[in-house]
Amino acid sequence: METKPASIASDPSVNGLDDTDLHDEGMELRQLVLGVAQHGMRLDKALSSLVPEFSRSYLQQLIEAQCVSVNGKPVRKQSTAVHCDDRLAISLRPTPQSTAFQPQAMALDVVYRDADLLVLNKPAGLVVHPAPGNWSGTLLNGLLAMDEALLQVPRAGIVHRLDKDTSGLMVVARSRAAMDALVVAIAARQVGREYLAVAQGRWTQPSPWHADSPIGRDPRNRLRMAVVDLERHPGKSAATDVYLLANGAQMCLVRCVLHTGRTHQIRVHLSQKGHPLAGDPVYGGQPVAGLPGQALHAYRLGFVHPFTGQRLDFQALAPPGFLALMASQGLGYNEFSPPA
Repeated sequence: METKPASIASDPSVNGLDDTDLHDEGMELRQLVLGVAQHGMRLDKALSSLVPEFSRSYLQQLIEAQCVSVNGKPVRKQSTAVHCDDRLAISLRPTPQSTAFQPQAMALDVVYRDADLLVLNKPAGLVVHPAPGNWSGTLLNGLLAMDEALLQVPRAGIVHRLDKDTSGLMVVARSRAAMDALVVAIAARQVGREYLAVAQGRWTQPSPWHADSPIGRDPRNRLRMAVVDLERHPGKSAATDVYLLANGAQMCLVRCVLHTGRTHQIRVHLSQKGHPLAGDPVYGGQPVAGLPGQALHAYRLGFVHPFTGQRLDFQALAPPGFLALMASQGLGYNEFSPPA
């Protein structure tokens, strides 16, 4: 059967809605014709896949307010099933989130690019995705300005994230097919991600040290993450291998290999062991002059190309502030030749 994508209707008339429904200035009336990919979906899920610049919760509010019609009839149940060729009309009001998905030119360090994906070296201090408090000036905005292909890919092809103050390598999909394949590979733990970290204290643990502690929202401080008891608090399994690379009197240099990708995973696991990252006061570390945040750098990224089958491996030198901290602590190390 031919795959039929969803499309924006070109008919200027609106099924079930007309200009009198646009009672607020700045409202946008958008029409959509559903494709095979949306067949059988819930209405709210279908809408979020077709207008990803708006949050699902916002679209659910519009459904409940009868701002959405299906085949000319207003619908107010989020769970209403939709089908291929259904015609949807939705009245949208711009939100900070929706207007955040705009191209903004910025210098990006691209280390690899082909027809399907690109790999870049993100600087510390750059937010990856628009969010409250950072609706512009993010990596997503820069990607949209740099590569027109990413205008057609959800979230500008971003398939994994780094914290704002973490530097290093990220892979970005340049097509929906590449994005789907990379998401599957990451979920199957087929994408290797390794980090360099400068942690406080002299390392006295075994090397390697295997951290296997679930992580969830800190029940005492909702602004941070923590190791949690899954019988009492929500969370997910998290596993990290930590290798000692160099030891100093006050700090140590470690290599961290992720087996899962939980929010703040390395920061939480090392802090739990009494070695918070330098420059990470959120988890007990002390600020470091010349370092914008925690001393964490995603220096190695490896995966099999989703279409060519070629093995791709990348390495990126740590930024100057990170290297200066290493030098000040006597943590000399050739980071491009780590132990196996």
